[in-house]
Amino acid sequence: MSKIKNLIVLAALLLNVFMIGAQAVCPKREFRGAWIQCINGQFQGMPVEAMKKTLVGQLDKLEEAGINAIIFQVRAEADALYKSSYEPWSRFLTGIQGLAPSPSWDPLQFMIDECHKRGMELHAWINPYRACTKGTSRLSPIHPYNKHPELFVKYAGQLYFDPGFPENRKYICKIVRDIVSRYDVDAIHMDDYFYPYPNPGEKFPDDVSFAAYGRGFTNRNDWRRDNVNVLIKELHETIRETKPWVKFGISPFGIYRNKRTSPDGSNTRGLQNYDDLYADVLLWVNKGWIDYNIPQIYWEIGHPAADYETLIKWWADKSSARPLFIGQDVYRTVKKADLKNPSVHQMEAKYDLQRSLPAVQGSCQWYSAAVIDNPGNYKSLLERNYHKYPALQPLYPFIDDKAPGKVRKLKDVWTEYGYILFWTAPKAKTEMDEAVQYVVYRFANKEKVNLEDPSKIVAITRDTFYKLPYENGKTKYRYVVTALDRLNNESKAESEKVKL
Repeated sequence: MSKIKNLIVLAALLLNVFMIGAQAVCPKREFRGAWIQCINGQFQGMPVEAMKKTLVGQLDKLEEAGINAIIFQVRAEADALYKSSYEPWSRFLTGIQGLAPSPSWDPLQFMIDECHKRGMELHAWINPYRACTKGTSRLSPIHPYNKHPELFVKYAGQLYFDPGFPENRKYICKIVRDIVSRYDVDAIHMDDYFYPYPNPGEKFPDDVSFAAYGRGFTNRNDWRRDNVNVLIKELHETIRETKPWVKFGISPFGIYRNKRTSPDGSNTRGLQNYDDLYADVLLWVNKGWIDYNIPQIYWEIGHPAADYETLIKWWADKSSARPLFIGQDVYRTVKKADLKNPSVHQMEAKYDLQRSLPAVQGSCQWYSAAVIDNPGNYKSLLERNYHKYPALQPLYPFIDDKAPGKVRKLKDVWTEYGYILFWTAPKAKTEMDEAVQYVVYRFANKEKVNLEDPSKIVAITRDTFYKLPYENGKTKYRYVVTALDRLNNESKAESEKVKL
């Protein structure tokens, strides 16, 4: 009898392990992002229709790969890949800064529409301080430098807003407020460019701003960090005031501090956010000034100075106060052999690590075209394994945790196009409460309804209908529909039985 009991216990334990493993492999909620940059010149001077076709083609492939969020670069050097009253059209769009696209179109609005059509989020990616890259030989007359050159500095062959001037913080907030108020973006995103990466032998020229606005600081480095801290705090407040559901995210350099610099740092030896870029990322996380964090951990497992395993565990331990996602470098991942199995690359080992850490709620791919190119079957592995089933976005309860109401009037209707499931949006008192997406689940007739199983999701859509796949008219299924608000809070379910 005791042997039977032991076998039952063992079976239960094994089942539990299996379920945990299955959940880890295919979580219902996970950020699955990809960066689409403009600064590499991939769109520069491209005819409008060709660019639209290129973007649609990229999004189609990324949708196949299970990507559910696009981080799209719209402001690379105080310019715009959108219609702006304050900054010139980007040369990375038309080839000449200030030259409007012809025929007229708005790439940001286009990408919002195309992403939302596919159930993806669109995060507008801006560079706050960079004002002119080395490749830009002529600035538009309306470029902010030509209006107030005294507020800028030249460093390492590039032009930057001096972070020490309060006028510059106000200006950057104005730009963000303009984007958020006029466009239905899901987030504002900034990457790792705060104070510029150090140029050996060159001092950052901020003597004038330090003398005028030192605010009592005696340590220049502490003052520089505070300049960035104030900007991040003010940007957060600006976004919340404008549209409280729009998120604010950062993708910092992968090392916060090295242990040899600070006891709380990681066991690494590389450039540091805190000391070299004056970016106190952990302060922003712990103060709630950013809504998500995507450290760029682009190195391999076993890297002598910046080991991926060391860093992902460090960030998971230190940065859990806000949703944490991991920036993955596609090409570096597939070029490095797994330390335990040299015949394969490191993608599996990295994802095993990522999904073993509860604090890590997703990843972002650098860069989108690399995913599409499918080196080392990277895209194929996302499709077949890691993104096999759809995923909802992570929750942001510190912004809003109230779920929308249930969908109404759910019914299946036979039409000339076949069976279609129709429903009506739930009523909402405020814009925060409105349903903007719907999740459609499918279960066998007598199958237990489990909304935590992502394999049962057949659609995440902004439509209030879903075309049902007709079989022979005899097989019964239960379809369940829930509503999602702008922050992906999920409503209670409504269900309908259908013969297909």
